[in-house]
Amino acid sequence: MVHLPCMDIIQIVKRVAELAEKYNCKMSQIAIAWQWAKGILSPIIGATKTQYLDDSAGAFDIKLTAEDLAYLEEPYVPHEIVGAIDKNPAQGVILLDEKK
Repeated sequence: MVHLPCMDIIQIVKRVAELAEKYNCKMSQIAIAWQWAKGILSPIIGATKTQYLDDSAGAFDIKLTAEDLAYLEEPYVPHEIVGAIDKNPAQGVILLDEKK
């Protein structure tokens, strides 16, 4: 069977939506609650409106169970890094989009 990278992402999004319904909260709150459960203490939330900060703070009230975490993570398949630099380039290498 050929794995299509976006298929696991769609499954994860559906599962986030299911848990948001279960906990009567927003999907973004489930995502942040998952990050906190994984030990990420400073998630980047990209708040451009005050409401987004309030929503993010609401994630503190969500306590995902071990079953919830496993349910969210089960369909995930690691993807190859594309379009990003995962390490510092060798000394002397000039990146094409680097500004001088």
